[in-house]
Amino acid sequence: MPVDISRALAAAPRTTEISWTPEDVQLYHLGIGAGVPATDPRELRYTLESRLHVLPSFATVAGGGPPGVIAALSMPGVDVDLARVLHGGQSLRVHRPLPVRATATRTDRITAVHDKGKAAVLVLRSDAADADGPLWTAEAQVYVRGEGGWGGDRGPSAGAPEEQGAPDRTVERPVREDQALLYRLTGDLNPLHADPGFARRAGFDRPVLHGLCTYGMTLKAVVDTLLDGDVTRVRSCTARFVGVTYPGETLRIRMWRGDGTVRVAVGAVDRGDAPVLTGTTVEFTQG
Repeated sequence: MPVDISRALAAAPRTTEISWTPEDVQLYHLGIGAGVPATDPRELRYTLESRLHVLPSFATVAGGGPPGVIAALSMPGVDVDLARVLHGGQSLRVHRPLPVRATATRTDRITAVHDKGKAAVLVLRSDAADADGPLWTAEAQVYVRGEGGWGGDRGPSAGAPEEQGAPDRTVERPVREDQALLYRLTGDLNPLHADPGFARRAGFDRPVLHGLCTYGMTLKAVVDTLLDGDVTRVRSCTARFVGVTYPGETLRIRMWRGDGTVRVAVGAVDRGDAPVLTGTTVEFTQG
C-alpha cells in the first residue's frame, strides 16, 4: 500500500519556521466571510488593522504553507493520489491568544494511522511555539480512500450522538460563489476547490469549499453569537467533516451552549440540511 505505516510513524518530526502579518490575518478573515456588513464594528474586529483580533482557527493556515491534508501527504512513508484524499476532521487547542504578527516554529509529525476498512486515516499533529512559548496544538485527520483493510487498529469511533432538544441559537451564513477562490489564497491550493475537472476525478459534481473554511465560518459564528465576539475566550475547537459545502450555498449553524462548551451542528440549507459538520465542540472560558 502507498502508506508505509512503520516509516510514517517512525519518521522524525518536521520543523518549519513560519511567520505571519496582520495582512495575512485579514485575508484569512475575509476568506471565511468576515466583513459583512463592512462598517459593522463587530466585523471591523476582523478586518481593520487598528482593531484586529485573531480568530483562533487562523492557526490552521498560519504561515501560508500547505494545509494539514497536503502536508500529511509530503511526510515520509506517504505516497498517495491527492484525488483520493479528504479532510476527515480537525482539532485545535490554543494555549494563549494568537498575536496579529509573529514568527514561530511549527513541528509536524504523523502520530497514528488507523484502518477504517475501506480507507486509512492519517493523524497529523502540529505544534507551534514562538519566543514566548507554546501557541497551539492541532490535529488533522486525513482520510485516504482505498487504503484500509490491512487489519490495523480502527482508532476512535467517529460516531457522535445527535443533539437533543431545540438549539440555544441558530444562525445562517451564506457562502459566496467565489468563497473557495478567495480562501485558497491563504495557502490551500488543492485543485479540488477550484478545478471542475479535478473535482469530477475526485467524485464531486463541481469544486467544493475547503472543509477548513467551513470550520472557520462555524467558529466565527459561535464567537460572534455566544461569546460576545471575544476570540480570546476560545480554548479549543474540534469538528468532524461528514459532508461538503458547495460555494453559493447557505450554512445553517445550530448551537447548544453548556458549561464551558458549545456543541454545534452544521448543515447545508439548500440540500435539506444535509450534514456538513458533526461532532463539533468549542470549549471556552467563562466571561
